[in-house]
Amino acid sequence: MDFNKISTSAVELLTQFGLKILGAIALWIVGQKLISFSSSLLRRVFRSQHVDATLITYLINIISVTLRVVLIVALLGFFGIETTSFAALLAAAGVAIGAAWGGLLANFAAGAFLIIFRPFKVGDFITTAGVTGTVCEIGLFTTTINTPDNVMTIVSNNKIFSDNIQNFSTNSYRRVDLVAQIHNSVEHADAIQRLRVRIQQIPNVLTEPVPDIEILKLDKAGPVLAVRPYCHNDNYWQVYFDTNKIIRETFTEAGYPIPEEPVIFSGIK
Repeated sequence: MDFNKISTSAVELLTQFGLKILGAIALWIVGQKLISFSSSLLRRVFRSQHVDATLITYLINIISVTLRVVLIVALLGFFGIETTSFAALLAAAGVAIGAAWGGLLANFAAGAFLIIFRPFKVGDFITTAGVTGTVCEIGLFTTTINTPDNVMTIVSNNKIFSDNIQNFSTNSYRRVDLVAQIHNSVEHADAIQRLRVRIQQIPNVLTEPVPDIEILKLDKAGPVLAVRPYCHNDNYWQVYFDTNKIIRETFTEAGYPIPEEPVIFSGIK
């Protein structure tokens, strides 16, 4: 046995394999850079054509995934693996994975329907699947929502599509719902008039529709007024907090007594 020939052949094989590994790494790095560059270029092109931001993100995700699959197939071909056989194997594996991961496919289908039916778009303020916030991205399988307390929340598309969706950004305005308790001795018409004047002075409160200020209900402490100004969704919390301040300031300036719940005495056993 000629150990010199064996060692020489082993070195040549290892060298060739090592060069292929280095080539594959280089191809992967270059391919990833090209995919990132292509995605960025397409995003700029879509934006220049004024394509909707929601559709841009969805299309870029699909294109990026497709290009990465092509890159993997190219790498296998670089190593001499029959790509046609691999494609058939990949298709069979896809069917098997699809059967096992039905939820993943359901999320993908739900994402497609969200893009087609457009119940909301990127930038809308919504409530769905128990999450309230601004839509940042609609992906292939999940939707990213940033909540008002600045928490990024990832929700599966199928959960969103199968749940109720409230879109606060669709209509031109929304209503702020607050209540104001007054004492039984206070004339409700006077309180309503005072509030109506002051609330219309709050910044960003709409003059049309006119703020609703009426008796909501009666309880033992006195009438409960419904105080409902209207505003654009972007100004909701500012109007909400300012209205609370105005209610307190108005009643204090008018000298209204503080309503108190009547004391109920129970018998001593």
